[in-house]
Amino acid sequence: MGISRHATARWSGDLKSGKGALSTPQSGLLDAVRYGFNSRFGEEKGTNPEELIAAAHAGCFTMALSAKLTEAGFAPESIDTRADVDLSMDGGPQLSAIRLKTRAKVPGIDAAQFREIADDAKQNCPVSKALSAVPLSLEAELEG
Repeated sequence: MGISRHATARWSGDLKSGKGALSTPQSGLLDAVRYGFNSRFGEEKGTNPEELIAAAHAGCFTMALSAKLTEAGFAPESIDTRADVDLSMDGGPQLSAIRLKTRAKVPGIDAAQFREIADDAKQNCPVSKALSAVPLSLEAELEG
């Protein structure tokens, strides 16, 4: 049996002047967090779908990398990942690129082994698979 998670969105009004709220009732992390046209396309405070996708991808990739490193016999001391998700307006709104940038401290591994495992995690984490229609790049740096 699989695991199911959910989130909710509520929107009131038209696209440009309307307001929305996102919630994650299971975890309680998001509770009616604001989002809207200006938090997505401007500088207004609030979240947006691309930021949430970036957070999900950074978290999923980092967990996958930790698992794969450990399976290979190299338990990581730390992994820090940033995900940038680009929204292009050319030809209508679409996700145009995702860039993962990770830095890890992993005792006993060499750079080539680390890169190979990081590439595998990039290709096989569930969020990467779900977003496979979007060009994805990875910059992977090994500390020390």
